[in-house]
Amino acid sequence: MATARVNGLTVGYEVIGDGRPWAITPGGRESKDSPGVRELATALAERGNQVLIWDRPNTGESDVCLTGSSESAMQADTLAALLSHLDLAPAVLAGGSGGSRISLLTAVRRRDVAAGVALWWISGGVFGLVSIGHHYCSGSIRAAWEGGMEAVAALPEWAEVIDRNPGNRRRLMETDPAEFVATFERWLAAYCPCGDELVPGLPAADARAFDLPALVFRSGASDIHHRRETSEEVARLLPRARLVEPPWGDTEWRERQAARTAGRAAGLFVRWPLLAPILHEWASTEIPLTAET
Repeated sequence: MATARVNGLTVGYEVIGDGRPWAITPGGRESKDSPGVRELATALAERGNQVLIWDRPNTGESDVCLTGSSESAMQADTLAALLSHLDLAPAVLAGGSGGSRISLLTAVRRRDVAAGVALWWISGGVFGLVSIGHHYCSGSIRAAWEGGMEAVAALPEWAEVIDRNPGNRRRLMETDPAEFVATFERWLAAYCPCGDELVPGLPAADARAFDLPALVFRSGASDIHHRRETSEEVARLLPRARLVEPPWGDTEWRERQAARTAGRAAGLFVRWPLLAPILHEWASTEIPLTAET
């Protein structure tokens, strides 16, 4: 797999196809190799698009990075730098769950690298935001507090990044545990469901000022993590957003979680390729090709 050096980090990536530039960002701590991500990229490439898939810092084969006001902001800035480095900007930024947050933050923070955004499974609601903060941060905070960085490096959530990028163990071990706890508590606090940030890190005023095309897939009413009302409110806030139904049923997220827990499916994103026709049609209609593409 290819790697690039941006913002002082080694970042793993792959570019598939030729044509209109896209960047797909998965959610959770999942890598670009999570089933469904590359398949979505391939489906878009078959329709005449050039698609970047990448490993965010702290996922896959990319470096561990413990800087930034939040992990999402740090990853958004890394995506912007990677797109510029690869001469893929402006690109359509697309992603689900955590990937939707990174895509939207990247586009708002670095308007120059984005041609539009496509978002699904947007995390929201009190339970949803508290849950993802706990998922991303709490285990590492407790491990560092009670057992130091050796205990952090032994956590299952860091296993893939250490296995695929052995230098990441050294990076973790060289971190002062107190500084690590302070960083992760700051990152945890970023998910606080308070104030006017419907999407953590994105003030409502910035959302209302965002003038690029946006495609927002309505979340399922059954999804407690990615609330339907969050998707509808994001679509309302973004001036050029189109709210559409997803190519799956209301219980998609719950079904994927249950299947993974039971060992019946490879991952949460396996049906993402179903999005390709809708994504391609929307971009072809709403986003003019620039001279660079």
